[in-house]
Amino acid sequence: MGFQTEHDKWISDHLKRRRAERLDALKRGHGYGNRLFVEQIWWPLVGHFHGMHPEYEVKDWRGRSYFVDFMWIAGAVRIVFEIMDYGSHGTDRSKYRLDLNRGLFLQAQDCYVLYISLDELKENPAFILSTLRNILSPYLLSVGDGTVKSRTVEKLISKIERDLMRAAIRRNRVLRPAEAARELELHTMTVIKYCRKLVDKGKFRAVARGTSRRTTYYEYIGSVQSPDLV
Repeated sequence: MGFQTEHDKWISDHLKRRRAERLDALKRGHGYGNRLFVEQIWWPLVGHFHGMHPEYEVKDWRGRSYFVDFMWIAGAVRIVFEIMDYGSHGTDRSKYRLDLNRGLFLQAQDCYVLYISLDELKENPAFILSTLRNILSPYLLSVGDGTVKSRTVEKLISKIERDLMRAAIRRNRVLRPAEAARELELHTMTVIKYCRKLVDKGKFRAVARGTSRRTTYYEYIGSVQSPDLV
């Protein structure tokens, strides 16, 4: 399918899954510059939107939520793309400083942050495309085209299970159902159900504490480079 069809389906899928502030952020944030990036750069470079999340919620060093323009999740790798418009960032020194601090903090959390100039995107997209191709080539090769491979994986590992494994990796391999339920906007019992499935599949280990030997959390015991994370 072409860009327009796939783009509309991608955004529609995210709109259907989101609620409250996350939904509002997507409606407000996916504007001209962001769409230009996915049309002029991402689509020619990758050819699909698997693992790409628009207006993705993250936390800063104060524990406050904000939304990055794009988060690409490829296995255990997380890469942020921020489309920088001088009019909204460069003329406000406080906001500019805050944006850079947030980017620095994200990189301290094992997340790559790539800043894209909107002016350069409009005037010289070929430079951005060639540069990102060099930066992302190791990850693009490991992910593949995102079609046949993804369909094969889905038969074994569901989207919720992949999200739970990624959440565990971000927390030093430990996943507590109540915390994961809040982050992924799921019911706690749903998280527990899928955690048990991951135990059966050899991806999680249930950890019990106390005299009751009741499971208190789950530990991810797979590889951070596992193709099941993609």
